[in-house]
Amino acid sequence: MPPSVENAPDLSGLIELSRVAHLDLKPVVLRVQTDLFVQAERRDRAERESFEALACGLIPTVDEDTALIVAEKLAGFPGTPEAVLVALASRGGPVRDAVVAGAPTLTPRLLDAALGDGADLAAAIAARPGLDRATIEDLIGRDDPVIDRALAANTGIVLQASAAARLVARGRTQADLGRLLLARPDLSAAEMAPLYLHADPVRREAIRESVEATAALRPCPPPPRGAGTELTGLSAAHDVTGFIGALAGMLGLPRDFLAASPDPSTRYDLITLCLRAADLHEEEAVYVFLTLNEGVARSAERVFDLVRLFRTVSRTAARDLISAITDRPLRERGGPAEAYQPHHAPESQKIRTAATERPALRPALPGRARMSS
Repeated sequence: MPPSVENAPDLSGLIELSRVAHLDLKPVVLRVQTDLFVQAERRDRAERESFEALACGLIPTVDEDTALIVAEKLAGFPGTPEAVLVALASRGGPVRDAVVAGAPTLTPRLLDAALGDGADLAAAIAARPGLDRATIEDLIGRDDPVIDRALAANTGIVLQASAAARLVARGRTQADLGRLLLARPDLSAAEMAPLYLHADPVRREAIRESVEATAALRPCPPPPRGAGTELTGLSAAHDVTGFIGALAGMLGLPRDFLAASPDPSTRYDLITLCLRAADLHEEEAVYVFLTLNEGVARSAERVFDLVRLFRTVSRTAARDLISAITDRPLRERGGPAEAYQPHHAPESQKIRTAATERPALRPALPGRARMSS
């Protein structure tokens, strides 16, 4: 006889109680079987399957207090069958929260059960250290702002490159998420470049230095011609719409590129980066600050901040920051795309002209008959 059968407890008392009218023994049976399962020295496959079938059948029927007691015992127990945790999480409320907080691994099936009623699990998830990579990816894939903020605030996990990139991309237009990500110790300054407008001065300086280091390694395309004259003229005329449109056209950005900054107070920082990328002189940039917008012009402190930003960032780094903030590559050359054709590139079609075409071959001269001696 197997040891598990030899050491089986005497349940005759439960059998006697079951004969009492109006007495529901399901909570008692579930709690007893849970204690036996957790305390057992060994559990073979048959015992696990038997407990899974019993528990999954009783969990939906017992009262809330019993379910919570069982959840607290089984959630952190590594041998608990996944189906049992799913059944507990499906109850919702404190029972679900106990499972989410204590389960060693939040599998996709368990997450689906926990999130089935649309409840806010951000607090429970944020309190869990050591979430594995698959769980983090699954949570990010749900595209839930509450869960995103909880993950960003959870310093007990490590955001791998792909997960960090997805959260940072969403943080561009979500200032609260962006600030949480900027406070994380596991993200490099280069990874946080898209969040530049949300950063404090210290973080901005670190991001600029990181971007400068890589931007200096590649050549910078020539600036658009006549940019300073055109932009200062539009600024003097207080033509804000025309100014933004002209600036966007010079850099190859959409006309609504300022929407990349959800906070109106930082949009002038983005404009300043664009002025630097367009290679305006400092005097021209200052003229824009003093004429385009009266609200900015009346604040000497704001103008000084913009001038300081203009001075401290190079043109190449400004281009890279704009590209990161707007998630768009900047135009490499001024003018329309068809203005430049790489005739010598491998994929280009060679343009043949009369001067470059090879002359036609001369007709062959008639042959002379060979005389025989």
